[in-house]
Amino acid sequence: MEAGKVLYDLRIKNGLSQDELAEKVFVTRQAVSRWENNETVPNTETLKVLSNLYHVSINTLLGSPQKLICQCCGMPLDDDIIGNNADGSLNEDYCKWCYVDGNYAYSNMDDLIEVCVPHMVSESFSEEAARAYLRQSLPNLDYWKRYAELGDNGRFEEFKQKLIDEINDLHIEGMPEVIKLNSLVGKYVNLEYPLPSGVAVKFLNDSVTYLGTQLESEIVEGLCFGVLACADFILISTYESDLGNPELILYKKR
Repeated sequence: MEAGKVLYDLRIKNGLSQDELAEKVFVTRQAVSRWENNETVPNTETLKVLSNLYHVSINTLLGSPQKLICQCCGMPLDDDIIGNNADGSLNEDYCKWCYVDGNYAYSNMDDLIEVCVPHMVSESFSEEAARAYLRQSLPNLDYWKRYAELGDNGRFEEFKQKLIDEINDLHIEGMPEVIKLNSLVGKYVNLEYPLPSGVAVKFLNDSVTYLGTQLESEIVEGLCFGVLACADFILISTYESDLGNPELILYKKR
């Protein structure tokens, strides 16, 4: 799709007139009209403003001329799963699982492989083949080639360990010790919990990446504990193996 059509569609989708958009991005209405007629394209700084306004990638604004992939795990990227910088803007080099609010989620390639392999295995693609593919392809991605430059000297791992210690200190009955926390995007783990009042509520933001894990109960067969955490809170729930009958066990602000 041409960039002009993309820009037009996004403006209409967001209920903006050309004048209103021009005011928001500090240009003239005539400039907006020229973009939408494919006479010109926004400059780099304006593209960044439009990206933040519409919460889509610059690649999308330009008509998707490139096929983006995460430079940490190799996953194809679309706007729904692109990672966020610390200021909330999109970082088109990484997915939400590998890049969390300006932090790189993985400092160890083996840990990433362990997370990715279960999602790749199928009848035609064995676990062994998946591991071999990742070990061959990951070192060619920019993050792993530049890890010494891009790494945070273990700060994010320290944050994760602090969360793990806080969670284990809660001593939830029947819940095994938490060993690792992985990146989990809100929309995929945002269960609806019934409250005593009868109202069912969700506690997560679908677009935010959290740290969490799933653990099998040590007491009740077929029952799982869901653990989710971030800088602001710790949430622990139980549910059946098919995600049925979710129950909120603890929501603790940090």
